[in-house]
Amino acid sequence: MPLVPRHLNPKTRCAGNAAALPEDLRLPEKFKPRVTLSVSFAKSTFWKSEVKIVKNALAALILLSLFSAAAFADTVRVRDLVMVAGARDNQLVGYGLVVGLNGDGDKDQVYTKQSVANLLQRYGINVAASTLSAKNVAVVMVTADIPAFAKPGSRIDVTVASMGDAKSLTGGVLLQTPLLGADNKVYAVAQGALVIGGFSAGEGGAGGASVQKNHPTTGQIVNGALVEREIPTSIVRDKTVELLLRDPGFTSAALMATAINEVFSNSAHAEDSSSVQVMMPSGTESDPVGFIARLENIEVTPDTLPARIIINERTGTIVATSRIHISSCAVAYGNITINVASTLDVSQPNPFSQTGTTTVTPRTSTSVSESKSSIVSLPELPTVEKVAQALNALGATPRDMMAIFQAMKQAGALQAELIVK
Repeated sequence: MPLVPRHLNPKTRCAGNAAALPEDLRLPEKFKPRVTLSVSFAKSTFWKSEVKIVKNALAALILLSLFSAAAFADTVRVRDLVMVAGARDNQLVGYGLVVGLNGDGDKDQVYTKQSVANLLQRYGINVAASTLSAKNVAVVMVTADIPAFAKPGSRIDVTVASMGDAKSLTGGVLLQTPLLGADNKVYAVAQGALVIGGFSAGEGGAGGASVQKNHPTTGQIVNGALVEREIPTSIVRDKTVELLLRDPGFTSAALMATAINEVFSNSAHAEDSSSVQVMMPSGTESDPVGFIARLENIEVTPDTLPARIIINERTGTIVATSRIHISSCAVAYGNITINVASTLDVSQPNPFSQTGTTTVTPRTSTSVSESKSSIVSLPELPTVEKVAQALNALGATPRDMMAIFQAMKQAGALQAELIVK
């Protein structure tokens, strides 16, 4: 007889179920077969009831979690809204040479030749600048941002951009370049192979074809500069830490000061719309880093975004915040298209004519067309979604919307700040 696995054996399961019941629920031994079935039914009912209770408890727990998430959905850490005064980046810049450009470098510029001659002179080679060829070399400007508390030996990223008329920096290597601060002191030294992210190929010019991807005259070196000098930084002044808001606002500053005072009593006050002064409580003076770490992790409910529309006419980009509001107004917008075409006509003399010459005369034709548009009444639009739906229903292009927004602002119907770039 084949063996049945223990977990599939009915007898074993029934016996286990019966033994698991309290003593007062067990029946006499002579009714054991019937008792086994009854016990199994009772056990099944008990488990069904228990599963139902567990499901109800899980549903309540999930609902509580959703309410908790909704309650804290709008809270943001202080560190995401501010920066500590004094802990700021500083800009560095340097002048250097990129070599190994395979003929794509500067076209024998005077300053390029002189830079190469000065470089060779450092190694004891005296060559007149006028005798050099710089087609494999390009003069570049190197820029970088050095963060606060950067220690000597740490590395920072640098950006390299061609200063002359080099065609491409692909495959180039930046030679050792000192990076200076605004005080004309060297704070880092850059060197390494460039990563361009683009290319340029072809001869170009008249009768030639060329292909270019991205900007081949600008590159980057990740961790390409070694920090040589630390910039002195002070973040605590007179036992006070100053927090600078990235998006200034009186409401945001007041809300932040209130949230900080709930954790550190009577320690913070809003100085103005962009800064909050925090006095270090007693006992934290010896550990300013730990105090700032606790300060940064305080949860704040920031002020909502201001009603603002950003328009960039050069790129045709429009960005609007969710707080914009448009009062009831009527809009009609029509496009006027002016087409000016210029063609060349050839005027020839009569056949076998002894006088006259063939001449080319230009001919210009101008046409104006205006598309028909009816005036459309727009109801009050309190949300950005309804504004977008209404403008899309008009069939307005992004450039049409720019003109419409400006006209609405002049009419007083647009309740938002309009910024045109």
